[in-house]
Amino acid sequence: MSTPPRPTAPRVPPAERGATRIADRVVAKIAAQAAREALTAPPEQAAPPHATVTVHHDIARVRVSLELDYPSDLAAQCASVRRQVARRIEEYAEMSVPEVDIDIEHLHSTHTRSAAGRDRRLR
Repeated sequence: MSTPPRPTAPRVPPAERGATRIADRVVAKIAAQAAREALTAPPEQAAPPHATVTVHHDIARVRVSLELDYPSDLAAQCASVRRQVARRIEEYAEMSVPEVDIDIEHLHSTHTRSAAGRDRRLR
C-alpha cells in the first residue's frame, strides 16, 4: 500500500516572504569603520570616530564625531569622511544616505602636544 503524495504549498517569491531590517546601531558601526578608513593619518591621541544613525524607510541619517589634527585641511578631511561613509552604507546596507553630518569634537594641535609635559596655567 503506497501513501498518496502530500500536497505541496505553493512557493512564495522571495520578495513576498518578509523583510530584513538592519538595526541603527549596525549601520552606525559601518559608518564609524568607514570614517576610520577615510582618515589617512588620525592623531595619535585621538579617540576613534563615533557615529550615530537613525534609519527610516531605508534612508539613513548619519552623524559622525571626529578628532582631527590641527593645522590641517579640515574641510578636505570631512569631505573624505562624508564620501566614504555614504559609499559604505549604500554598499553594505543598501540604504540611501542623503547627508552625513560631521562633528569635530577635538582638534589635536602640535603646540598642545609639545606643551603637554609642562604645567601651564591660564590667567
